[in-house]
Order: sequence, then C-alpha cells, then structure tokens
Amino acid sequence: MTTERREPAPDLDERAMLEGWLEYHRKTLAWKCEGLTDEQLRTPAVAPSNLSLMGLVRHMAEVERSWYRRVLAAEDAGPLYYSDEDPDGEFRLTGSDTWQEAHTTWQAEIAAARRNAAGVPLDEPTRGRHLRTGERYTLRWIHTHMIEEYARHNGHADLIRERLDGATGE
Repeated sequence: MTTERREPAPDLDERAMLEGWLEYHRKTLAWKCEGLTDEQLRTPAVAPSNLSLMGLVRHMAEVERSWYRRVLAAEDAGPLYYSDEDPDGEFRLTGSDTWQEAHTTWQAEIAAARRNAAGVPLDEPTRGRHLRTGERYTLRWIHTHMIEEYARHNGHADLIRERLDGATGE
C-alpha cells in the first residue's frame, strides 16, 4: 500500500487541526482499498450484510456531497447512487460497478468539499439546510461530523480488508 497518511501536528490551530484529521481519515479509507481487485472491493463483509469497501467509498462520496455541497453551499446536488426507492443504493453493487468510477466520483466530491469549505468561517451558519431536519450547521460541526463518519467507517474498512486478504494496520 502506498497511500501516505500523516497525523496533523499537535500545535496546529483549530481549522488546520480539523482539516488535517479529515484528510487523514480520507486517506485511511483510500489506503484500505489499495491493491485490491474490483471483485474484492465489491465483496460484502459478511452475510447478510452488503457492506463492502467499494460500497463504503460510494457512501462517503454521498456523505461528502450532502454535507459540503447541499448543506454547506446550498448547491442543488442530487444523490449519486441512492434514491427514495433505494435509500441504500450506494451499498448495492453489481458486477458492472467499478473501482475506477467509485474512486473518481469520491475524489471529485472531496475536491468539491475542499473548494466549498475554503474561506468559510468555522462558526458561520451554512447557506443550505439539512434535507431531513431543515437545520443549519456550521463548518466546524460538519468537519467534526465528517471526521467521526470516516473514523467509524474506517473501522468497518479495517475488518473488511482483514477478511479479504489478511491485511491489517491502523
């Protein structure tokens, strides 16, 4: 595995610290997926779950899109993989779903997140509102939530990866 991750320095200011930990966890998920075939990346963790590494990446693309485009920037950005009829669509993979597409889409959403967050004060209310709750948030809240979301799913990714090929690591 070649993805390089670095924990943020302990003396950073709040924004750099939040962004540093978010980047660390984004890279951790990429690292957990490196060197696997599309078939392995589509392989569910354990029956009856359909949780897979590719599904996690697609899910995180949706989460990045939702928080940084819809909520933070009030962009009209519809779902990528799910629908009202299939709210867990990002986890339902077929043989035609590819890592190339999932990874490219995820990276595009990360790039949009970075652009939309740049220059926004941590404590300013978001332009958009959460689809379900109608609430506004702050960038501080969104960054903190995203760190938690990635950390939780990186724990899932650890277990899936170990099951696939025995690879472990923090």
